[in-house]
Amino acid sequence: MFELHGKKAIVTGGGKGLCRAMAQALHDAGAEVAILGRSDNVFEAAEKIGSTETPAYAVKGDLEDTDGLQKLYGQCLKKLGGRVDILLNGAGIQFRAPAVTFPEQWWRRIMEVNLNSLFFLSQMAGETMLKQGYGRIINVASMCSFFGSTWIPAYTASKGAVAQLTKALSNEWAGQGVTVNAIAPGYMATKLTDDMKEKNPKQYEEISARIPAGRWGTPEDLQGIAVFLASDAAAYITGAVIPVDGGYLGK
Repeated sequence: MFELHGKKAIVTGGGKGLCRAMAQALHDAGAEVAILGRSDNVFEAAEKIGSTETPAYAVKGDLEDTDGLQKLYGQCLKKLGGRVDILLNGAGIQFRAPAVTFPEQWWRRIMEVNLNSLFFLSQMAGETMLKQGYGRIINVASMCSFFGSTWIPAYTASKGAVAQLTKALSNEWAGQGVTVNAIAPGYMATKLTDDMKEKNPKQYEEISARIPAGRWGTPEDLQGIAVFLASDAAAYITGAVIPVDGGYLGK
């Protein structure tokens, strides 16, 4: 039930970090993977992840340019032979500043990448999946889908919207063979969170003290849930926003 052999997946932001780990997990479970991202990291990731038996493909493009998403989706679909069974929307950016001085430019950039591109790619993949009668869409939400945090108003707003959009799409598509769920990573040791140590060390210490697991998460901590939600084992799970947080929300 957990195998993905013969499945075709698109992973956005899969060139590095959390999404690269999830792309690796999908591939290891048997799926062909098209890795979509804006940096040259996608080529190195595809080369390292792919194998002769189960290829991985690189598609480079800027998700901030929502006008170009149709072309990028088409490139991914072509590499996957015209079918997509799994869409993992993981690309995301962040900027940390007090709300009163938060730059408009960064607000708009974050919304374009974290929310708008996620919706439009889900819309495109959803159309393909509905025709197939089968699909798995997995969005990457956040702890900020549950609470407001501080100094990241745009990121928080975008991830709150991702959680609600996940439910909205699930309501429309669940009865047609397409499930839509979200993974909400807890506090992960990534470049997106590294700047907290410098810009808001008090918050960093408070968060660390609250995690019952006693550590921040790693990319590998998301691999199991990604494979699960992409597989037939999760066929009756849809519209869920699932925390992977070391117990943070329960404390």
